[in-house]
Amino acid sequence: MIESTAKIDVFDLKILTVLQKDAGLSQRDLAEKVGLSQNACWRRLQRLQTIGMIRGSHSDIDLSALGLDLTVFVMIRTRHHSKEWIDGFRNHVERLPEVIDFYRIGGDWDYLIKVVTRGMSGYDTFYQKLITNFDLATVTGFFSMEAIINNRPVDLSRLR
Repeated sequence: MIESTAKIDVFDLKILTVLQKDAGLSQRDLAEKVGLSQNACWRRLQRLQTIGMIRGSHSDIDLSALGLDLTVFVMIRTRHHSKEWIDGFRNHVERLPEVIDFYRIGGDWDYLIKVVTRGMSGYDTFYQKLITNFDLATVTGFFSMEAIINNRPVDLSRLR
């Protein structure tokens, strides 16, 4: 959780911008790219992690090279909105390994789930697990044909 009173400056934004593009940079390379000494950069990096602004680092893996070649955006409507039902559904979806993003949303739909799986049969297996023991009013899938923009870094320069 980010401290709501956290003050960040131009150098912090530079660090965050560079790390969004390449979290695997060495400390020296990061410091060089943002224009700080290694020690100053390290202290800022530690602070950004401590206040929860940096929550880890990740590698961008080509999932299709691993056979995970189908991305589906699953939209769900439900008749149930009690805290107990929502908590149970949340726990259920979190345990499904095909789910890589899960949102409760406003508008005509209640939930959006991003699923990555191995082909249509993998999606069908996921779908059967998703609907088991849950009364969902409507479930529909939108199948991605091409990722035009995927995991784009956020332009933090607009925060200055």
